[in-house]
Amino acid sequence: MEPLISIVDDDQAVRDALQRMLQSHGFAAATFASAEQFLGRANAHQPACLILDVRMPGMTGLALHDHLISTGCRIPTILVTACPTSGERRRAMASGVASYLAKPLSEQALLDTIREVLEDGGQAEGSTCSPESAHTSRI
Repeated sequence: MEPLISIVDDDQAVRDALQRMLQSHGFAAATFASAEQFLGRANAHQPACLILDVRMPGMTGLALHDHLISTGCRIPTILVTACPTSGERRRAMASGVASYLAKPLSEQALLDTIREVLEDGGQAEGSTCSPESAHTSRI
């Protein structure tokens, strides 16, 4: 069974490009336009990994990651941003994100990161919750 990677980014072109790229490399990919849409999804399948844009209207990618962690939901997470800062990177890594990458994304760097995340626990241990349960205790 293909690992499911969920992509949460407010830019449709980025979502579409990442989805196509991941599918061409054997991953199942689901896309969401916002953190709120991801939390409210009806899909029963749990992602093996999340790719979250840092800056989005409403809940940011880092806020979504922090929310999931606070509800006991541990999904390996890769944050991506067009405006990286060292302070934000430090905060993200301290909160437990697997990686913090700058846009434009290198296809090979992203694939290597996803594979590393999955090997380190995304598939072996799996995620410890479903976003539906995280949605019930929203901040």
